[in-house]
Amino acid sequence: MSGGVDSSVAAYLLKEQGYDVVGITMQIWPEESKNHVEENGGCCGLSAVEDAEKVARMLEIPYYVMNFKKEFQEQVIDYFVAEYLAGRTPNPCIACNRYVKWEALLRRSMAIGADYIATGHYARVERMKNGRFAVRNSVTARKDQTYALYNLTQFQLAHTLMPVGDYTKEEIRTIAEENNFPVAAKPDSQDICFVPDGNYTGFLETQAPDKMPGEGNFVSETGQILGIHKGITHYTIGQRKGLGLSMGHPVFVSQLRPKTNEVVISDSDVFQTELICNQINFMGMEDLKEPRRLWAKVRYAHKGQWCLAKQVGTDQIRCSFEEPVRAVTPGQAVVLYEGEYVMGGGTIM
Repeated sequence: MSGGVDSSVAAYLLKEQGYDVVGITMQIWPEESKNHVEENGGCCGLSAVEDAEKVARMLEIPYYVMNFKKEFQEQVIDYFVAEYLAGRTPNPCIACNRYVKWEALLRRSMAIGADYIATGHYARVERMKNGRFAVRNSVTARKDQTYALYNLTQFQLAHTLMPVGDYTKEEIRTIAEENNFPVAAKPDSQDICFVPDGNYTGFLETQAPDKMPGEGNFVSETGQILGIHKGITHYTIGQRKGLGLSMGHPVFVSQLRPKTNEVVISDSDVFQTELICNQINFMGMEDLKEPRRLWAKVRYAHKGQWCLAKQVGTDQIRCSFEEPVRAVTPGQAVVLYEGEYVMGGGTIM
């Protein structure tokens, strides 16, 4: 229970379905002011505990706070920092889902006798005809959260319930209002929970002050020096605004080179027809022995594009797109769908 409306209603729905429900708030990132959390809709902090506890009392279910700060630091914060310093753009929500919200929480929950963990994600867990579990799109495309769940294992999915995926956001808020939940009108969480102000570089400086890259050269694709940048952690692939370059025409970040501390600038927008990903997790399909036409999303907000997915190594898949895709970014995930079901995905190289 994150203290938000979705997980609160998830607990309510499961109790209505006859489950023996226990509320858990994961204490993962406590170093925040209460006012800041409430203003930004953050989860798992001080106000989250208060709000979740109020709902648990109303539902008359047991409620506990579990400390996962160590797991969160190692699996999410350390990964987040290392990826940015290596010139990649990480997705901490995916790492948190796989290794903290599921792996650590599920392990601890089953140790005290739970059969399932349940969340307020807008997604559905279903068993497919081939016997494998997969995450299915929620009924509302606007809030669908399957992209960030592609990395869950078969064991994790077999012990997961996602009741909110059958409802729209408006329906969830209505249920909360009808039951007088104090979080019925609480705003959705925005941005990354541990960087609520969106200042990623400032956060990185607090975590790795001795490793932050300094100024370096903006260079053209042919190697010409165009200007001085503030440090590669300030930039991401496809970025156009905030570069501080006066070129007389729009330019775009096309590559980050951490070894030489260079940011490569292109005169044209950044599109490509192919990517390779690794760290593969198969979900709805067991493997990819034969090339397969699948719908691919290269970022959370990407509407998706058809591609031919082909395994090209023990832990590598090549996605060849039918139409060019913009700003394919190393470190982000590509998630592969067949219909409404997640087949698998990996980390873009």
